[in-house]
Amino acid sequence: MTLPQHLVATLDGVRAGDAVTVDGDEAHHAVVVRRLRVGERLLLADGMGRVATGEVTATAKRSFTAAVTHVEDHPEPRPAVTVVQALPKGERGELAVEVLTEIGAARIVPWAAARSVAVWKGERAARSHARWQATAREAAKQARRAWHPQVLPLATTNDAAALAGAAEVAVVLHEEAAEPLAALAQPPDGDLLVVVGPEGGLTDDEVATFVAAGAVSVRLGAEVLRTSTAGVAAVAALLSRTPRWGA
Repeated sequence: MTLPQHLVATLDGVRAGDAVTVDGDEAHHAVVVRRLRVGERLLLADGMGRVATGEVTATAKRSFTAAVTHVEDHPEPRPAVTVVQALPKGERGELAVEVLTEIGAARIVPWAAARSVAVWKGERAARSHARWQATAREAAKQARRAWHPQVLPLATTNDAAALAGAAEVAVVLHEEAAEPLAALAQPPDGDLLVVVGPEGGLTDDEVATFVAAGAVSVRLGAEVLRTSTAGVAAVAALLSRTPRWGA
């Protein structure tokens, strides 16, 4: 069984034989909720590619210490995938973030699409963004990711189009698109971007904006997927044709 992972602020300079102390909410959850015990082996990750294997030597209510036995630096996975996710209603936003994190998205961008039912404004925007960040953090730990995803601030359509223009390959999921996703050429070893619309669908202006920025409008299969699951289906289809999944 894969060892449980816990997130730490930094592992810079940490070597085998060093002791690392984890405190705060991360340690409280590990010790009180998960009942971490002395002698248990675990993984410590900084979310930026460095992972340490260690053994717990001491615990308290809000802290634990682990003796490091091995440190490994993982290269950032390529191609990197960014998903522009239109704001879903209810808890489907967190579901989208969870599955996109598990599948390996590098960046998740909440997008205020024209037909998004959910609206992020003021304090609600801050709370919602924090929930997406927390969901990504916990999902990354569950998936044992060495590189944890970024959840960017809420984007406008123009913001998202600029990200699409900077990607090597960008696709917009659109049920009325003439070209299927499977018809795309082999994705390169560069940045990929997937745009996922809201429950009400994309407007013609939004599709035109993304296409003008360099994105390709594509459709998935005949089935209609929810906005919270369409992104993970598209990312899986793309990654299956790259060395990340094909090696």
